[in-house]
Amino acid sequence: MTSIAQSYYVRHDDTHFESTIHAQGAWNPHEQHMAPVAGILAHVLESFEPRSELRIARISYEILGLIPDGEFEVVSSVLRSGRTIELVQAELIAGGRVAVRATAWRLQVSDTSDVQGIVDRRMPSVEQAGAAVDLAQWPGGYIQSIEARALPEHSAGSGRVWLRTPFPLLSNEPVSDFARLTGLVDTSNGIATRVKPGDGGYAFPNVDLQVHLYRLPVGEWLGLENAVNFGSDGIGLTSTVLHDGAGPFGRAEQILTLRKL
Repeated sequence: MTSIAQSYYVRHDDTHFESTIHAQGAWNPHEQHMAPVAGILAHVLESFEPRSELRIARISYEILGLIPDGEFEVVSSVLRSGRTIELVQAELIAGGRVAVRATAWRLQVSDTSDVQGIVDRRMPSVEQAGAAVDLAQWPGGYIQSIEARALPEHSAGSGRVWLRTPFPLLSNEPVSDFARLTGLVDTSNGIATRVKPGDGGYAFPNVDLQVHLYRLPVGEWLGLENAVNFGSDGIGLTSTVLHDGAGPFGRAEQILTLRKL
């Protein structure tokens, strides 16, 4: 892991990157947290053969194992080309294997303001949030890199939190609000845990992350309004409505494997 710590990642060339301490995971000190990984892959997908008439509407991340820290490669490809709909892929390759595979649907944009309608309710603003959320139960450089503020009625299994980070996703390279805020979404699984992680409790890592966007986000703050459900057979689900300062903009889902330690 590079000693440079002004950003989550450093780019070495077109396809090779290196993580910093800010990308360090919570379950193991030698792995990357999925949150910034999602951000860097979103940035790569957004930059890959861009077409102004299309935008990313959904990204599906499959976490294929531990994501090693340090140097890695991202390989991008088109899985399904089309005039109005396109499916693209980015694979994070580290230690000789694919650690995360991300696929994104890019859909044609058009003016549909005459039928616009959002059912998701707007979350109270960050100005109405109280004291900082205590995330001390989670170790790792990523958790230490973010600021989290809870809204009233924030509780175990039902979170309402605003997040931001002072660190850019990449050093010396512009990154869109979409990619930067996507790099915070995976945090949702840790903001309102049903049980304490770690010693004497359960591990509940997610094996995927699905992000659906009915508009692109803007600004520095990401709002997470989630519900965490644990089943009785070792499987759980974290479901989240995503917000920015202008209101809700999409949803995220994370399927969990529950393991008693």
